[in-house]
Amino acid sequence: MNTIKVWDPLLRLFHWSLAGAFALAWITADEWQDLHEIIGYAVAALVLFRVFWGLIGPRYARFSQFVRAPRKVLAYLADMRHGREARYIGHNPAGGMMVVLLLSGLAVLTLTGWLSSDLLWGENWVEESHELLANLLLAAVALHVAGVVLASLRQGENLARSMLSGRKRAPEDRDIS
Repeated sequence: MNTIKVWDPLLRLFHWSLAGAFALAWITADEWQDLHEIIGYAVAALVLFRVFWGLIGPRYARFSQFVRAPRKVLAYLADMRHGREARYIGHNPAGGMMVVLLLSGLAVLTLTGWLSSDLLWGENWVEESHELLANLLLAAVALHVAGVVLASLRQGENLARSMLSGRKRAPEDRDIS
């Protein structure tokens, strides 16, 4: 099968580092506060890196390549519902929306974590906001994984593996690059 390079090494390292850091932060939330805070700062640094990489990174890492208008995302989701969605070489419109949602959510999550441990320590509403947002992000991660599985099945290629190898099936005539 003919493949092309899509995901650069830094993007792939970011992706799996963020997934691991979020999982570790979730696990350490109630038991190991010092480690939880360190992981939170690592997540904040990863989010800042991704924003930077989304502005100057290679083609498929750039926000300008995959962030679409809400009407395009809704049209893509409607096409998905009917099983006629186009194959995108980079992120599809729903995936692009999820990237924005996850990065924004993680930025606010790390901010509320910092506020609850430093500036507004002991303020119940900050801690409750932090916990609620963490739960919402966990649901968003589950939705992201479900979307990857669905797209992998529909497109006949393992998208999780492509985030490990950096390679995807070469574009065909109808594919959007």
